[in-house]
Amino acid sequence: MKELLDQIEKLTSTFLKDAASQLDKGNRAAGLRARRASLELEPLLKRFRKLSLEAANNKAE
Repeated sequence: MKELLDQIEKLTSTFLKDAASQLDKGNRAAGLRARRASLELEPLLKRFRKLSLEAANNKAE
């Protein structure tokens, strides 16, 4: 799960940097990179949710 969190953190920082660049400077290429990063984040976040629920359920038992 540590690896997953590292991947999410890296992609999130990339997304935030590129989204801010698009917003502040009107950089269209940065907007494209931000949208691409958001698409890559979605399955990672779903995987995190699944693993997190499994861990919570294992502790409850």
